[in-house]
Amino acid sequence: MYIYNVTVNVDESIHQDWLQWLQKEHIPEMIATGKFTKALVTRVMVEEELGGITYAIQYRCPNKETLDKYYKENAETLRAKSAQFKDKFVAFRTELQILSEHG
Repeated sequence: MYIYNVTVNVDESIHQDWLQWLQKEHIPEMIATGKFTKALVTRVMVEEELGGITYAIQYRCPNKETLDKYYKENAETLRAKSAQFKDKFVAFRTELQILSEHG
């Protein structure tokens, strides 16, 4: 199992609109690709020197091959849909491999 983690710092002036877009539009579109089984939205509890509010969104994916298919088939199109928030956020992406899960 893999986690595709997207950490995003969002300008406070648009963060409510961005969060609504994320939850109502973007995440459902990500799940609709058929490549992710679920998504977890978290707020990172740190104060950034440069301001903004930071979120981490974790998408569960069955394997690396499926994640690679997302990059190839869907990533560019779905990322382009955030253009309405251009210059008001920064994002970085991390791939995590789940080795074990407890509890």
